[in-house]
Amino acid sequence: MLTRVLPLLALATLLAAPARAASDVQITAADDRLKVTVAGKPFTEYIFKGMPRPILYPVLAADGTEMTRHYPMRKGVAGEVEDHPHHRSLWFTHGDVNGIDFWAENSDKKGRIVNQSVSHAVADGAARITSRNRWVGPDGAVHLEDETVIRLHGTADARFIDYEVTLKAPAGKPAVLGDTKEGSMAIRLPLWMTPTHSQGRGKKHEGKGTIVNAEGLRNDATWGKRSTWVDYHAPRDGKVYGVAMFDHPANPRHPTWWHVRTYALFAANPFGKHDFENLKDQPKAGEMVIPAGGSVTFRWRFYFHFGDERAARVAEQYQAYAARR
Repeated sequence: MLTRVLPLLALATLLAAPARAASDVQITAADDRLKVTVAGKPFTEYIFKGMPRPILYPVLAADGTEMTRHYPMRKGVAGEVEDHPHHRSLWFTHGDVNGIDFWAENSDKKGRIVNQSVSHAVADGAARITSRNRWVGPDGAVHLEDETVIRLHGTADARFIDYEVTLKAPAGKPAVLGDTKEGSMAIRLPLWMTPTHSQGRGKKHEGKGTIVNAEGLRNDATWGKRSTWVDYHAPRDGKVYGVAMFDHPANPRHPTWWHVRTYALFAANPFGKHDFENLKDQPKAGEMVIPAGGSVTFRWRFYFHFGDERAARVAEQYQAYAARR
């Protein structure tokens, strides 16, 4: 079921004037990262060196609340579960590119996403980061390249991160993105945002969080389903915090499948069809081949908000985003 389309007048109002006006955005450059602030408050840092892949860490809500897990960038943080060390805050990658694993970090077939250049600018109240990267296998061969454009802006009560990722196959050979649930546009949320779930060796974590998609499915029922958007929210210190992820309608295979877990992994994955739909006799059902020298582009938005999906008008925010071309 597709999200209901807003009347044109309401949609135009959302596009032209958010609920509260955009705030000043600034970027400060360091040797290994770009630091982004909104109205003088820290928002996030784009770290492009010293990691197995570029990431955004940390990511803060409009009031400064931390919206991503610290581990493995920081260890020993109270209240964190130190599992899945490859879940590094907010990132894009995939678990099977020409048989190379760019998702996990403990695999014999693991690859690295190596940054080649970064540029940045601020215009019209938004920061823009352009990052060019090579996906390098354990043998040193380049299996894929990407040009990633990240746009960041905020209002007094919300933060937005837009990813536009163009994947490019080398001139000499195609790039095969294999069918696996291990991908792709992802964020690892803090433990306090999770619903009640089992947490390693049967240990139960009592949580107050909620996962909900555009069709109204909740929590575990959202895993592996296709939807235009998914929202993850929870109360903390008397306030509800949430993050929604939007799949742009121009994306290949829209609406995407969601690799979203009650233990706080939250990812859009357009390549994992056989895993998500349990097609055991079709292991390549979600495979995508980018021909030699060819490219494909994907777009997603993260919307960090206060309130649940209704209070934050997630469906309406999605429609405003979907109208952007």
